[in-house]
Amino acid sequence: MSTAGAVGGLPWTVVRVHRTALIVWGSFVVAVIGFLAWATGVTADAARAEAFRCLHSDTCEVTATLEYGAILRYTATGLCYSFYAVAAWAGAALIARELESGTAWLAWTQSVSPVRWLTAKLAVPALLITLSGTVLMAAYRWSWSNRPARVIGDWPATAVFVARGPAMVAYALCALAVGAVTGLALRRSLPALSVSFAVMLLLSQCLDRYRADLWPPVTRTGAAFYNQPSPVWQLESGVFVHGKRVPDPSYGNCEGTTAEAKRCLAEHGVTGRYSVDHPASHFWPLHLVETGIVLAVTAAATAAAFRLLHRRTA
Repeated sequence: MSTAGAVGGLPWTVVRVHRTALIVWGSFVVAVIGFLAWATGVTADAARAEAFRCLHSDTCEVTATLEYGAILRYTATGLCYSFYAVAAWAGAALIARELESGTAWLAWTQSVSPVRWLTAKLAVPALLITLSGTVLMAAYRWSWSNRPARVIGDWPATAVFVARGPAMVAYALCALAVGAVTGLALRRSLPALSVSFAVMLLLSQCLDRYRADLWPPVTRTGAAFYNQPSPVWQLESGVFVHGKRVPDPSYGNCEGTTAEAKRCLAEHGVTGRYSVDHPASHFWPLHLVETGIVLAVTAAATAAAFRLLHRRTA
């Protein structure tokens, strides 16, 4: 077998060896898109009709609205956390299992260099993840855009936040790279599966914890209590008491802008109110910064995988 033929056949070899995983992933993609199409065509229409009736009636039911909101949240959860499965598969089946069984070493003696072997192992699933992830993201954003005005949701929530943009694809690619480097480092399927999963869990939890700090928030101040523009991601709120910030106070009937409310606030030494939040316009800056961080980790993990492979085979 020539070198060109061996290398050219590597992508098909990857597809053939991991066809079961690819079929499962493809079925997941088709099922999610079909479910979103059904929900948007049926439940979203009912929710919008329900919202229209609420504008012209004193009594209002929000059953369909709540149902569509739940569909969006649960679907986002499935999309957001699918990268855990990618990490487990990449660490255990894609890399570590072939090192553990000796299949990789056999391939390296048959005109396929270790670098080309790993390149094919990563390139094929990366391409499929990117294409399918982009389709899933577009389908979810389409369903999100068809929601009635009453279905706002908590946009900073991890699942919805990730599913609405390219961060979903970035997390899956990062999981692939992390799985590769752990598989090469441990060369045992079960340990690589566990460590890959744990690393991605730690990364996602850290970014979730510090997401609000990825972009400067807006600080609003006023002379009295006021309603927040909707939707916002409120980080902190409170009042100024003798010039000092006091977070989340409770003054009962002091809320409002009437003279009585102002007198009530003055009795407590309150001179104004403040609020720190991310408005809806901050979604894309926050999302793109997080996506960039995840892609940087992906690049670092990929470089580490190739460097580790070089050391293993030198």
